[in-house]
Amino acid sequence: MINEKKHWAVLGGLWLVLYLLGNHLLTVTDPVECNYAETAREMLVYNDYFSPRIFGNFWFDKPIFFYWELAAAFHVFGFTNFAARLAPSLTVLASMGLLYWWGKRLYGSRVAFVAALLFTTSLETWYVGHAIVTDMTLLFTVSLTLIAFYCGYQQRCYNWYYLAMASAAVAVLDKGPIGLCLPGLIILLFLLWQRDIRALLVKQLVGGFVVFCLVAGIWYVPMYMKHGQEFIDVFLGVHNVMRATVSEHPRDNVWYYYFGIFLAGFFPWVFVAIPAFIKKWRSGWRLRLNTDTRFLLVWAVTVFVVFQCFATKYVTYTFPYMFPVVLLMARYFCNWGRKLFYGTAVMTVIYVGLVFGVAAPKMEHHSAYGLAQAAQPYLNQGAEVYCYGRREGVVSFTYFTGHYLHDLVSQEELEKSHKLDWSVTNIIPKASLESIETDKPLLIIGGAESVENLQKKMPGNWRLLEKGRRNNLYYREAD
Repeated sequence: MINEKKHWAVLGGLWLVLYLLGNHLLTVTDPVECNYAETAREMLVYNDYFSPRIFGNFWFDKPIFFYWELAAAFHVFGFTNFAARLAPSLTVLASMGLLYWWGKRLYGSRVAFVAALLFTTSLETWYVGHAIVTDMTLLFTVSLTLIAFYCGYQQRCYNWYYLAMASAAVAVLDKGPIGLCLPGLIILLFLLWQRDIRALLVKQLVGGFVVFCLVAGIWYVPMYMKHGQEFIDVFLGVHNVMRATVSEHPRDNVWYYYFGIFLAGFFPWVFVAIPAFIKKWRSGWRLRLNTDTRFLLVWAVTVFVVFQCFATKYVTYTFPYMFPVVLLMARYFCNWGRKLFYGTAVMTVIYVGLVFGVAAPKMEHHSAYGLAQAAQPYLNQGAEVYCYGRREGVVSFTYFTGHYLHDLVSQEELEKSHKLDWSVTNIIPKASLESIETDKPLLIIGGAESVENLQKKMPGNWRLLEKGRRNNLYYREAD
């Protein structure tokens, strides 16, 4: 018990230093974080906690749960960097606790502590634990689903299945169908390996599906009733089915993508663990495939293979394999003794240095914060704001100012109908050049070359207000 208290003290201190310290300096960035932050902001503005919006339009990119987390933090702490990063940070703490609890049940408190250290100080956890994305919540809910199932299976106490299905429902509310399909596939493959598919033929699983439907239905049923087929087509058709079958970023759809993510994500520990594993394997050592190890292997390998088969690839997609991988690694690192603590201390110093010396200045550079600050006095005086020529890196402008941007396009492009393809991710509403009233002051965000062309189409008194990394801010006086 004394050791466990020390473990919690060390893990709690690490969490405070690595996942809270400096969060107030980490600016909300484009192009991903701002979508979540702006949607949560508009949830509060419109007082609508069921239909996500962005730029005032309904937005079916992700389910509701992560927006609820962000909106709750904004309600308490205001629209600050700290509030925007609070939900991922707290979920890291919850994940550390869950990993330690389950690791202790499997292998004892020492292995559980080492696994939690590896998890907390791995590069991918540090990255996702600071990012305003859904993946830390998905890690926790999918892991809880699988752990609850395994506890029920191992103990033959199938009431655990109720917790597993409730957690899967929250995962579906956070990320979509993958929150059920991924752990469901892992469980099915594990039971096939065990030749024990009968473990699913229990009444508690039926009751668990009822719990799942009740929890998930909190949001999905009202959304379908309000938005009908459009919600199904865009949310399921584009943002789920298309992500699996059509690459949003074709350059990343290569076979070695997730091998690289694995090596980078478990930095620095993987570069010690892999050589040690190879050395032991060559000396004749073989992994003992007991029930616990089988479950961990099926969990890790299934996550890797499923997302490798997806056409669209993201850095964070394979993140749900963290628990089994660090538990498998931990038994080796238990023999490190003080070297593990020295390594942890070194990584802690490195991460703190990265937050203050690299991440804070870089993240402000990768947002429209500077442009928003320069534009605010003109917006207060009634200037209208548009972007032209380049849409990347401008969504955060609306988050920081509360003023909606419009993308200036030709009348012909404005009249083109939207198709169910990746064009639905172009979330900035459009306005035609021909409709702009030049007797009003205008703010234009765009690249130097694009705005130079615009000035020829819309001559007047133009001024450069602020230079940014991707875009500049220009002011055109009223005629």
